[in-house]
Amino acid sequence: MIRLPEPLATLVTALTRLPGIGPRSAERIALHLAQADPAQVELLARSLVEARQRIRSCEVCGALTEPSPCALCSNPNRDATQVCVVERATDIFNLEKAGTFRGRYHVLGGRLSPVNGVGPDDLRIGELEKRLQPEGVLEVILALGTDVEGDATAHYLAHRLATAGLAITRLAAGLPAGSGLDFADELTLSRALEGRRPMS
Repeated sequence: MIRLPEPLATLVTALTRLPGIGPRSAERIALHLAQADPAQVELLARSLVEARQRIRSCEVCGALTEPSPCALCSNPNRDATQVCVVERATDIFNLEKAGTFRGRYHVLGGRLSPVNGVGPDDLRIGELEKRLQPEGVLEVILALGTDVEGDATAHYLAHRLATAGLAITRLAAGLPAGSGLDFADELTLSRALEGRRPMS
């Protein structure tokens, strides 16, 4: 059986570390790149490096952005009284595609997972608490996954943030059980946002 040349094998290994790319897909991409126009490959490489160098987390909400604060935090037309809490910055893109939510966001940077050593101090919960009063937040929407860790994180936040005058809601049914926002389409996300319910 013929083996891939070392540079190709190294590229395949690197590509398999990307989300959603398995060994076969990685091999196809690597073989394509090895035969592609060098100018296209150089453009791809430059784009990867430039994106990594220029994109950072918003100092306010944690979204992926070039300027900080990001366009969502800087937009005066967004409803500052509503903050939607998500696990990862990429979740914001999924919710924005639904086109329903007009408030602001807050990225936790993960979820509670004692098994993996992730506790409250490892998440951006303190930053969220600091935003609530100065920004006049009246509702915190917990847009977290419906698996065990997502549920645990949502209940922890509902208890910790419980104060008079602050509504804490969670996305309604419609999200796939045991998964996150990645697997929900725009209509499902839109309905989940519209049917959010109070945390008890």
